[in-house]
Amino acid sequence: QVQLVESGGGQVQPGGSLTLSCAVSGRTNSAYAMGWFRQAPGKEREFVAAVNWSGRNKYYTDAVRGRFTASRDNAKNTGQLQMNSLKPEDTAVYYCYAFLNGMDYWGKGTLVTVSS
Repeated sequence: QVQLVESGGGQVQPGGSLTLSCAVSGRTNSAYAMGWFRQAPGKEREFVAAVNWSGRNKYYTDAVRGRFTASRDNAKNTGQLQMNSLKPEDTAVYYCYAFLNGMDYWGKGTLVTVSS
């Protein structure tokens, strides 16, 4: 089994920054992609960002490109999502995701609220 635990959510003013972290534990004995999704109130879960095993390839949804940066530390089995210039529309529960050994794994999510 593989477990993902997010941390770093909270409330921030528009224009502010937050860094989310994702700790991966369990049977992580092979390469895996990591990503971030979010779900705003009343909306479906949507893709935010992803990074491949090497960290060289990164993907972002248009709404966050240039403001968010995904990264990972394979030695520590962690991933990060640096979020800058936050907007009220970024308010959502953010979920960490990993695709490992042909299976999808999700964290339980961390709430990010952008409000003045």
